[in-house]
Amino acid sequence: MGCGRVGSRLATIMDKEGHAVTILDTHPKSFARLPEDFNGNQIVGDGTNAALLRSAGAESAQVFVAVTQGDNRNIMASQIARELFQIPKVVTRIYDPIRQEIFKDLGLETYSPTTVLTNLIHQSIEQ
Repeated sequence: MGCGRVGSRLATIMDKEGHAVTILDTHPKSFARLPEDFNGNQIVGDGTNAALLRSAGAESAQVFVAVTQGDNRNIMASQIARELFQIPKVVTRIYDPIRQEIFKDLGLETYSPTTVLTNLIHQSIEQ
C-alpha cells in the first residue's frame, strides 16, 4: 500500500523477481512511478478499506507492506491485514519513532525512517 518512492521501488523489485504484486494507492498518478514493463496489479483506493483489500487478494497474500505518507493509515491498514486477513508478514513504515516503538511492542513489524537514518549516521560518525 503506497506507490510513492519506496512503494514503487519495492513493487518494481518484487515484480522483477517474479513475485505476484498488487500495489494500492489513493492517487492514480502515483502509478506513473512504476516502469512500463511492470506486470503487477495497480488498484486505486484506500488500503484501510477491508472490502478493497479483499478484492485486491488480501485473503491469499503472503506479505502486506504499508508505506504511505500517513502513519495512522499505515498502522490501521497493517492491523487490518494482520488481524482480519491473517497475512503472515506485515511490514509498516511509521515516521514517528515513539509511535513506531509502541506499535512494534504490539506486534507490528515497523520501520521508522527517522530511526534508521539516525542509526546509520551515528554508525558513520563512530567509525
